[in-house]
Amino acid sequence: MDFGKVLTKEFLLNWKGRVNRAQFWAFVLLYIAGAIAIAIVDGILGTGGILGFIYALAALYPYFCVLIRRWHDRDKSGLFCLVILIPFLGALWILIECGCLKGTDGPNRFGPDPLAPAAV
Repeated sequence: MDFGKVLTKEFLLNWKGRVNRAQFWAFVLLYIAGAIAIAIVDGILGTGGILGFIYALAALYPYFCVLIRRWHDRDKSGLFCLVILIPFLGALWILIECGCLKGTDGPNRFGPDPLAPAAV
């Protein structure tokens, strides 16, 4: 997986289209790595968690953009992001559906298959 693609503006701030599992997990790993780095800096500076709070707020929009496009790859509306509001089961549902299950083969109503070979 090319982590450089995950860090582009088009990837992080666009909620139209589809994202495959590898791209989703690359984003999640980068998000977690950033959170760990911020926590370390936060501890060194002794800012009481304010940097972590700012990081979480700043990452909220890109997180939902990637999550919406992952739901699109499963041929479901981005409104399925709201399952996170279901305590415990919502997070488990997102983990299984977005992190483990394959997207729909071929194009769907949200765009072309992100795993399809590029047209020549």
